[in-house]
Amino acid sequence: MISLAIPNLTGNERKYLINCIDTTFVSSVGEYVTQFEKMVAEATGSRNAVATSSGTTGLHVALNAVGVKHGDLVILPTFTFIASANAVRHCGADPWLMDVDTSTWCLSPEVVASEIREHCEQRKDGLYHRESGKRVAALMPVYTLGNTPNMLAFRVVADKYNLPLIVDAACAIGATFNGQSFGSLAELSVLSFNGNKTITCGGGGAVVGNCEEQTELVRHLTTTARVWPDYDFDMVGFNYRMTNIQAAVGCAQMERLSSFVTVKRNIHQYYKINLEELTRKGITFFPSTEGSSCWFSGIVLPAGETLKMAKHICSLLKEDDIEARTFWKPVHLQKPYGNCPKSDISVSEDLWQRIVTLPCSTNITEEELAKVVISIKKIVGKLL
Repeated sequence: MISLAIPNLTGNERKYLINCIDTTFVSSVGEYVTQFEKMVAEATGSRNAVATSSGTTGLHVALNAVGVKHGDLVILPTFTFIASANAVRHCGADPWLMDVDTSTWCLSPEVVASEIREHCEQRKDGLYHRESGKRVAALMPVYTLGNTPNMLAFRVVADKYNLPLIVDAACAIGATFNGQSFGSLAELSVLSFNGNKTITCGGGGAVVGNCEEQTELVRHLTTTARVWPDYDFDMVGFNYRMTNIQAAVGCAQMERLSSFVTVKRNIHQYYKINLEELTRKGITFFPSTEGSSCWFSGIVLPAGETLKMAKHICSLLKEDDIEARTFWKPVHLQKPYGNCPKSDISVSEDLWQRIVTLPCSTNITEEELAKVVISIKKIVGKLL
């Protein structure tokens, strides 16, 4: 079976893990945690990085750090993995779900600006959503597929309404915007190092930012808000720390970040070039902005096709020993979030049903890529 996205563990992972065991530093303190944070900060162009137990917990503490509270609203795209919304709900807040644009699959700054003008009013203590009466506490774009939206436009909106700008950059390690690493584009950005990410720790995340006060608050919250050296705690904190074992894997992975991102981008181009003839049947490809990390690659079925067809193609690929999957079901269609405020979300409602993700592991071979292309051409040729 050609897997969809599996870890590439052929570097120093084994060596560093053995060192963790030999030194007994297997928990949340150790040299690899410190080194991993330095590597992530450097790779994202950030002054500071705080390693966390997952991307979701990273988002949770980032939102806490900028003051998101019970009863607030946070603006985010409906087309995202549900963890984005879950982190908001963990703060006692609700997502205000908005649509994405077709060129990036990221939250549309134009939609955000329009929705705020139409549905909000500025009061002395912040921006409020008229219909619900709730305070809008933060703006949270998502770097879908490792694409970066127009962050300059989001900065204008955030500054105009005094909204903290938090980015869900779960899959964006290695991405750039206008030639610069994304760590300086928002107050805080959050990455994931889950097993299917370009860089993995097996699990884990990181919060990056340039404001020392904010990132130190994040660190304090992730370490149970303990005031060292005694057992004093000055806030309700969380045990959201990454272990030294996870960080050891992460350090070995980060040593090969540049080559991994290059492979991801090459895979994206390979599919576009070698499946180009399918565009005559209305097939398009995953978007990739300039500087995208191209986390996932795949095809989009022609307009008018449905989730049923996408699933059928995935099942036929499986018969050829190729793993393929559909993609994120929008948040507004998920049971816990059906009653959340939302904009017109017609792009997301159509788009998600027509996506087929294709194998894109960083250790995929040319022979395997060629097999995927042959199979896709055969299947699409028969069905469309």
